[in-house]
Amino acid sequence: MLDGTQPGSQAPAPEAGLARSPLHDRHETLGAKFAEFGGWSIPLQYSGIVEEHNAVRQAVGIFDVSHLGKIEVRGPGAAAFVNATLSNDLGRIGPGRAQYTLCLDAETGGIIDDIFSYYRNDEDVLLVPNASNNTEVFNRLAAAAPDGVEVTNHHADYAVLAVQGTKSDDVLAAVGLPVGHDYLTFVEAEFDGETVIVCRTGYTGERGYELIAPSGVAPALWDAVLREGAEHGILPCGLGARDTLRTEMGYPLHGQDIGPSVTPNEARLGWAVGWKKPEFWGRDAVLAEKEKGARRKLVGIVATGRAIPRPHMSVSLTPDVLLGEVTSGTFSPSLKQGIGMALVASVVADDAEVGVDVRGRREVFKIVKPPFLDPSVRES
Repeated sequence: MLDGTQPGSQAPAPEAGLARSPLHDRHETLGAKFAEFGGWSIPLQYSGIVEEHNAVRQAVGIFDVSHLGKIEVRGPGAAAFVNATLSNDLGRIGPGRAQYTLCLDAETGGIIDDIFSYYRNDEDVLLVPNASNNTEVFNRLAAAAPDGVEVTNHHADYAVLAVQGTKSDDVLAAVGLPVGHDYLTFVEAEFDGETVIVCRTGYTGERGYELIAPSGVAPALWDAVLREGAEHGILPCGLGARDTLRTEMGYPLHGQDIGPSVTPNEARLGWAVGWKKPEFWGRDAVLAEKEKGARRKLVGIVATGRAIPRPHMSVSLTPDVLLGEVTSGTFSPSLKQGIGMALVASVVADDAEVGVDVRGRREVFKIVKPPFLDPSVRES
């Protein structure tokens, strides 16, 4: 079981009504600019989005992503229960491995949240949902849990630090944490007398780790990573760089690219569905849609000129044929051009040129299949 503060404790509520990370004072000292995200006050940037983005691509960066949820499902049959509710198939992996999965609406198959599950053993699975959806996912699982299976909300009890980049192994080894394990695996280690889960996962496309640590030890862990990372050019990174990094990888963001009105088929996340499983929430709906064919699809778009796409800009095949809209869009610091994702009609070809309405001007973009640059996340 997770070792931390009292199970089910609530995130602190500062004056503005936003929850704060246990590292909030560290961010203030570093001069962070803050933004609201998922009900939390989160660093948007420190030295600058492009500088932080490049630090991750070229060396190493550290993010505080403690706003992510933490839900533990524990007891006899815990893994079987998770497998019967969430979309992906835990039978594809074993203990000590992580898996990307989806919580779907039982009736429509819409994506309530995308989640990482950490399979500790058959009686203990840790789930990490998105901040704004943590309570919803927790409530659905708690209501459906069979006798003997306990679902506990640890949202405020644990911090999550993401150390991402080619130098991440060097930094964490200097801190005294285990490194070098395979992508989508995790190990447990000790830091300052507390158990830290060292996960080979991340949201940047670079080699890296996510550290799940009790909130009380998080400040010391943050300090140690920054101290040992100084010689490797480490930078603290905020939400802005996190967004440009994940967009370059084509990783969807819940609330923009995916959500309750979007199915796994439309989002092209069928690889995160255990199609042969006899049971999971939304199974009938997504199977029926798969057989019929989804009417929309999530695609990548790249500017042929200097335009930068932004969410909700319309996408058209011709000025009179509307296809859909941009869901995520940004300037790519790595490619030096505008990129994004769009939810469009399935009939459009995957290599078509389309128009995006950028402030009243129709700009030409090419549909591509993400990622927009080769990821190094799986490198051994």
